[in-house]
Amino acid sequence: MNFSEVFKLSSLLCKFSPDGKYLASCVQYRLVVRDVNTLQILQLYTCLDQIQHIEWSADSLFILCAMYKRGLVQVWSLEQPEWHCKIDEGSAGLVASCWSPDGRHILNTTEFHLRITVWSLCTKSVSYIKYPKACLQGITFTRDGRYMALAERRDCKDYVSIFVCSDWQLLRHFDTDTQDLTGIEWAPNGCVLAVWDSCLEYKILLYSLDGRLLSAYSAYEWSLGIKCVAWSPSSQFLAVGSYDGKVRILNHVTWKMITEFGHPATINNPKIVVYKEAEKSPQLGLGCLSFPPPGAGAGPLPSSESKYNIPNAVWVWDIQKLRLFAVLEQLSPVRTFQWDPQQPRLAICTGGSRLYLWSPAGCMSVQVPGEGDFAVLSLCWHLSGDSMALLSKDHVCLCFLETEASVSTACRQLGGHT
Repeated sequence: MNFSEVFKLSSLLCKFSPDGKYLASCVQYRLVVRDVNTLQILQLYTCLDQIQHIEWSADSLFILCAMYKRGLVQVWSLEQPEWHCKIDEGSAGLVASCWSPDGRHILNTTEFHLRITVWSLCTKSVSYIKYPKACLQGITFTRDGRYMALAERRDCKDYVSIFVCSDWQLLRHFDTDTQDLTGIEWAPNGCVLAVWDSCLEYKILLYSLDGRLLSAYSAYEWSLGIKCVAWSPSSQFLAVGSYDGKVRILNHVTWKMITEFGHPATINNPKIVVYKEAEKSPQLGLGCLSFPPPGAGAGPLPSSESKYNIPNAVWVWDIQKLRLFAVLEQLSPVRTFQWDPQQPRLAICTGGSRLYLWSPAGCMSVQVPGEGDFAVLSLCWHLSGDSMALLSKDHVCLCFLETEASVSTACRQLGGHT
């Protein structure tokens, strides 16, 4: 495993381009675009104010920079560096900005969610969509880019509108049986839209593309409800995380629960592998720190039970067998984790100077080199799975991973089970 030199960064704004060729990062009001392979600066753009949000177009040809305080969006072209676009929302203000799937339209949400403005980079035309709801996840696009679903609030009721992205014509409009709609998300196949209520009422609704209610699910009443929702890549399962500390898995045939995953305070199943981070003496220096191997050392403690703090633990479930596969207990609360886009490998950071990697072959911890402590606050994978960007408060560096064969060898050397 190798690391690049450290580059300056502001506000954790750093993203790989969708085609994997470029890395964009922000330093105050400057946008820096680097070549992923050489890390040489290809373009340096200067914006009118400090950048608060960046996003690549789907074809990696454009990148937008949003400056919410000024109500501005600036768009830059990689193919034509001299070309640029400035969108000023004026007194309407700006709270969110994103690309449409075609990479030629920008959707700006004005202050107080009064409207969404759709700007065309090709025709310079402008369209308006009224009544967008202020919620955590109010806009979602189908994966093929054909349709957009939008959560709306009008006359004290929740609605969903489905638009055709090619011309922004309204396809369907229907009300939802929610008290306070919090989020919507298309299934990866684009056939089903999940709609869920606020945490005050446990309710998740499944709608077809034509607005028909396919099913409604509620696990319990009179307690805090849904916390998060996630589709499986195959669209066959819908995971619903709840405030009671359980994850419920719904199937796509009957939309009923097929199993629920709990997070108990103790684990007494000898078949479950529990990795526990342990501090090593300073003289070991940089490098990989081992976790207890699966087997005698990594299984349950002699008492047949292990206890740990939930915010410090990552639970890995086997979806094919619908069972718990492994638990990783960190010394510090987990800040974020992200799956490798190419293989079952998980990267984890806890806000410290180490990067943690898990795969079915084993688990490892790597010290991030650099002057002083590089506190890893966030991370993002390259689409190849061969590298990732590690983000601290003021810096970014790239981590280049070895092949799977090398990682397996390293795990064996660390005492991991392969």
